[in-house]
Amino acid sequence: MTREILYLKIANIIEEQIASGTLKTGDKLPSIRTVQKIYTVSINTVKQAFLELESKSLIESRPKSGYYVSKTFNTRLALPSISKLHLSDKEKTPEDLISKVFNTLTNKDFTQFALGVTDRSMLPIAKLNKGIIKVLRTLEDSGTGYEPAQGNINLRRNVAKWSFTWDGNLTEDDIVTTSGALNALFYSLISVTNPGDTVAIETPVYFGILQMIKSLGLNIIELPSHPVTGVSIADLKKVLPKIKACCFVTNFNNPLGSCMPDENKKELVRLLTLHNIPLIEDDLYGDLFFGASRPKPCKTFDEEGIVMWCGSVSKTLAPGYRVGWVAPGKFKEKTIRKKLLHTMSSPPLYQEVIADFMEHGRYEHHLRGLRNTLYSNYLLFQRTIEEYFPENTKISKPQGGFVLWLELDPRIDTAILYDIAVQHKIGFAPGRMFTQHDQYNNCMRLNFAIKWDEKVEHSLQNLGLLIKQQILHI
Repeated sequence: MTREILYLKIANIIEEQIASGTLKTGDKLPSIRTVQKIYTVSINTVKQAFLELESKSLIESRPKSGYYVSKTFNTRLALPSISKLHLSDKEKTPEDLISKVFNTLTNKDFTQFALGVTDRSMLPIAKLNKGIIKVLRTLEDSGTGYEPAQGNINLRRNVAKWSFTWDGNLTEDDIVTTSGALNALFYSLISVTNPGDTVAIETPVYFGILQMIKSLGLNIIELPSHPVTGVSIADLKKVLPKIKACCFVTNFNNPLGSCMPDENKKELVRLLTLHNIPLIEDDLYGDLFFGASRPKPCKTFDEEGIVMWCGSVSKTLAPGYRVGWVAPGKFKEKTIRKKLLHTMSSPPLYQEVIADFMEHGRYEHHLRGLRNTLYSNYLLFQRTIEEYFPENTKISKPQGGFVLWLELDPRIDTAILYDIAVQHKIGFAPGRMFTQHDQYNNCMRLNFAIKWDEKVEHSLQNLGLLIKQQILHI
């Protein structure tokens, strides 16, 4: 039996004991060495099993004490609801609400739960700064010259090498560099669609994707997504004859945090390949997993080149560098031509800095620390929300990424709540921003990739009290 199967077997046994009540909330688990002796496996295998259980919020580590059954597993808060498939509703993108939220993002007095980036304290800024100096000394023309439209060769090579983490089989020639992941989605969309075409996306969906697709004169069908397993394949089958392309975040969707299981990804790729429909896959959050291993993107299962795999370092290393990429599959030449037409060339300096960090900056070491911090923050947010928010609050259980989706009492309008929270110097993203339809009005997205301190904890507690006060006044 392989080590991988062994660690899952151990994890499943403990999970069944927790589910059956044999192991109760707060119970201490046997030590790693005890489990090792019971199953005659390596220490690393047991650690992997415990990490798998941690990723599902089933157990938690307590320093110098051991592992305990986590109270987050038996949380009284339910998962958010799944929306219905809308095919005929009048559409209206909430641009005014989006602008209102963005206008507060630079206010340093705010506790900002709205901005979807990692806090600077979690980024390797000193190492990146050294990388800039190093690259300026070695880069021809100090980065002032043009590069080929396909992008920086060193960055493409390192992204291709990094694809081994998800069983990717990419080469540097498969990749085109872009100005962040949103730009990668843009080039992908204009390469495979024309104005008037229809694109299928998940719902709720990141508002930037929603706005970009609309700005290209494309129609949108929003497919309901399960908060754990992601977009509904059954609903996708219903609309296949109407769509020209799909655009999905299969790993840790923003804002739900859902992660599509491998079986669903395989079926999705099989289905779209059969109908020759391109899949634009935004894998921006794939490296920010809480489990034992990185989830595979749909690109892993793509044999015909219909998946356009998009990524960037905006969520892991440097949001402002705007360094991203796309592996466009059989649409590569068309994508390069579109990039040449729109931007000619990507700035070489930051591409070289990121390539150098990926090769020499211990990228995996940085990611490991970042994932640990994000997971700890997630547990802190979850516990605080459970304690201070109303009992009928529903909350997502992301398996990675750094955003939480909350569904509040149906009488709450989070657009109105936002105006009240702003007066208390608290920012969040109202749910209506994440759809073109009249839904999610009682939902909100919170970013937990911020430095946890007393101010953040107090603001989260205060937000819960504001919600309770709103319910009392309705």
